[in-house]
Amino acid sequence: MGQIAYHAGISGRLFDSAYKFIGHLPGGLAIATIGACAGFAAICGSTNATAATMAAVTLPEMKRYNYKPELATGVVAAGGSLGILIPPSVIFIVYGILTEQSIGKLFMAGMLPGLLLTILFILTIIIWTSLKPDLGPRGPNTTFREKMASLSGLIETLILFLLVMGGLFVGFFTPTEAGAVGAFGTLLLAVARRNITWQGFITSLFETTRISCMILVIVAGATIFGHFLAISRIPFDIANWISGCQLPRYAIMFMIILLYLIGGCFIDALALIMLTVPIFYPVVIPLGYDPLWFGVIIVLVTQIGVITPPVGVNVYVVSGVARDVPLHVIFKGVVPLLIALIIGTLLLIPFPQIALFLPGLMK
Repeated sequence: MGQIAYHAGISGRLFDSAYKFIGHLPGGLAIATIGACAGFAAICGSTNATAATMAAVTLPEMKRYNYKPELATGVVAAGGSLGILIPPSVIFIVYGILTEQSIGKLFMAGMLPGLLLTILFILTIIIWTSLKPDLGPRGPNTTFREKMASLSGLIETLILFLLVMGGLFVGFFTPTEAGAVGAFGTLLLAVARRNITWQGFITSLFETTRISCMILVIVAGATIFGHFLAISRIPFDIANWISGCQLPRYAIMFMIILLYLIGGCFIDALALIMLTVPIFYPVVIPLGYDPLWFGVIIVLVTQIGVITPPVGVNVYVVSGVARDVPLHVIFKGVVPLLIALIIGTLLLIPFPQIALFLPGLMK
């Protein structure tokens, strides 16, 4: 779906629209990248796919405008993490299955935190590039007419979002089938608008295979490592120790978040969730925490894990696309955005309504 969107120009038009509105700001291309990542996340559901697709679309543009590699690659790696917070989200689906919560309500719970995190990322880029202007030079100003004309690039993304999310909410298809429907819908839009060539379609299949194999190998290695940790009983022992502590509810929640932050550095996100959620869920619910809110917290700390070393999967995905950028440069570039992600997570603890407001409106 992402590769067809890229070769048909859908993701490019999404990026162009964001760039027309905010490209003139300090680090404008990087801000536009975050906006495009948020938009693409709404039709994707995968952090790896979002990072891989937006890396292919935005990195050449940022390189052309003399953006420093640490800013360009760091923004794509961190922005790609929005793919599992802004619905549809694979992690929300897994959490919903493990805890028997409504996946639809979990999707709604992720929308405002996703918007909050997008804003925090943008503010971080503005501050970062204001302190170091050479990291991301300003782009040219655009007229009001150019801005309005660029909005037509959002139509296809909106159609695909309504197709995938609408079908899920109504119950026309399962989350897995939604991925296939989204990919086929993207192909239909591309063919209908004559925006993709036969060579572009073949290249989409080739790149999908290459990137999927790369991601699968990375995830497989992380999963194997997770199994070794599971056999060692270390995650279970730590989790049981935390649950047995006679501490205030906030202290226990901070300890759980800290465990996820540390675990995310070493264990793949999916493996970490499947190992720990069955242990922690029965602990946090009697403490009075809302299960939907806890699901959002889990996804947020999982986002942190996909950009922290040594198993920062998104960083490796971006490195696979930007082969000329050393891995340590990408990790350096995600640090300021990692701080924003941690702040966003901490804000949800005293203000749970950020996650619970929209699900509360559902029947």
